[in-house]
Amino acid sequence: AGFIKSPLSQKRLTQDSVELYCEAIGNPIPEIQWWFEGNEPNETYAQLWDGARQDRVKINATYNLHSTSTIYIANLTSDDSGMYECRASNDPDRNHLSKSPKVKWIRSQANVFVIERPDIKAQVTGVSGKLILSCNITAPYPAIEGHEWMHGDKILQTDSESSSFTSYSIEGKMEEHSGVYECVYKTNPLIKGQVNISVPPQVTAYKKSEHGNEGDTGVLTCKNPSFPPVSSWIWYKNGQEVSAPIVNGSGRYIIKSSGNKTELRILKLNIEEDTGDYHCNATNAYGFGGATVNLRVRSRLAALWPFLGIVAEVLVLVTIIFIYEKRRKPDEVLDGKRCLGKSNATNHKDKNVRQRNAN
Repeated sequence: AGFIKSPLSQKRLTQDSVELYCEAIGNPIPEIQWWFEGNEPNETYAQLWDGARQDRVKINATYNLHSTSTIYIANLTSDDSGMYECRASNDPDRNHLSKSPKVKWIRSQANVFVIERPDIKAQVTGVSGKLILSCNITAPYPAIEGHEWMHGDKILQTDSESSSFTSYSIEGKMEEHSGVYECVYKTNPLIKGQVNISVPPQVTAYKKSEHGNEGDTGVLTCKNPSFPPVSSWIWYKNGQEVSAPIVNGSGRYIIKSSGNKTELRILKLNIEEDTGDYHCNATNAYGFGGATVNLRVRSRLAALWPFLGIVAEVLVLVTIIFIYEKRRKPDEVLDGKRCLGKSNATNHKDKNVRQRNAN
């Protein structure tokens, strides 16, 4: 048995992609082949191979307990419209050029319609402190049942209007809201337009001030949260010309840059040579931007000073308590003797009084 586990009829736009999935069960395990028949009257079924149609066709198959196969077609054109058929057979003579197979190929089909992609005009305008993003689709296009505005995976706005024009407003400056926005037309299939808010790099330092101990590795980091991504990063130290930047791998410097983030590592920090301000400059197609990171290098003994201070405070406190105790104990002994003498005198006086009264 063989069957396609994808919708039997799919609509796609030109430049989109489509994927069909087929399974076959049998003993022995059957082979799966993919065939295609176009919509033209004179076209007949032709077998599809991995890498066909200028490498736009990709076929992946696995044969384990049962057969599975997936065909993926990228960058669709109108010529890709037609009937796609997966065929499965486990007959030993299934691919023989002269013999007819005893067991016929089992077939399953799916129809793919590729529709010409409509043109969408997208633009960004600034009006009274607002950014207005707009899309306008040109005819012909399928029936529109509404619109959505998206930024990444977040839905910003949705409606059920059938207009070919849609817009979305943002409060603030372009530098605060740069990125890729999508206007989605609720059609079959969905039609999407892209609106880019592009600005020069808005570079920020991960930390404006970094600290490191002498002999350790210092790490300075800058990032760019804006769009488009940075095409090149440059580091240089304060007092040095921008034309003489820090070169990756030179001396004790290692630079790692990837897209919107850059990192400068300084090996075996030196107090005299490495302390100071470091500048990270970024460039993209719309301009450049930069940030400054201050690096402070401390002596290795600097970490011991707080501990030594605590030890000194404890020693002073113990000394004060010891001196106080030494001075206080003799006074207490003398006071005890005076009290004892006074008590004895009182007792003698009372004894004499009793004796006189008795006489």
